[in-house]
Amino acid sequence: MDISSQTRYKMSTQVTVHRMVTTTTTSAFLINTGYLKTFPGILQIFQIILGCVEIGIIGHYIHWSYNTDVLVPELFFLQVATTCLITTTLLLFSFLCSIATASIIPKTLFEMLYHIVAVLLYFASALCLLIYLTDNTAYRRKGHSLTLRTAASGLGLVNCALYVLSSVYSVRTFRRG
Repeated sequence: MDISSQTRYKMSTQVTVHRMVTTTTTSAFLINTGYLKTFPGILQIFQIILGCVEIGIIGHYIHWSYNTDVLVPELFFLQVATTCLITTTLLLFSFLCSIATASIIPKTLFEMLYHIVAVLLYFASALCLLIYLTDNTAYRRKGHSLTLRTAASGLGLVNCALYVLSSVYSVRTFRRG
């Protein structure tokens, strides 16, 4: 046998290769745009838009006078609309900024209670303002424009209906939890 044939039949040896894995982190800010396509995301967008319109109308046309009877229904509606607008906007931004937040908060008691309280407060304030504007003849005789204020209270009732839908959805999500 020659030398070349001997090398062909030698056993191979086992070789182990160690590789170093380098982990890199990025500081990219990801936005959860998929939340905007969901039913709660669409509801929150409409709630924010209606809240801005309501606050703009009542804030612009509020009648500042020394008579507190005139100011109370408008201020009550303005405070409820502002509170709900701020909270809904913060919820939407937190759901957009974090996928974990969008999956955890709907399963908590906070969102369910928030929507139920928002329904009750919106209904009370919008109905109080609407009744005051339509029943108060002394207020109408002073020449105040009631059309836009009445429209704002009507939008408040529509927003109340949107919060009813959100509360039904949040109760179902909480129960599935």
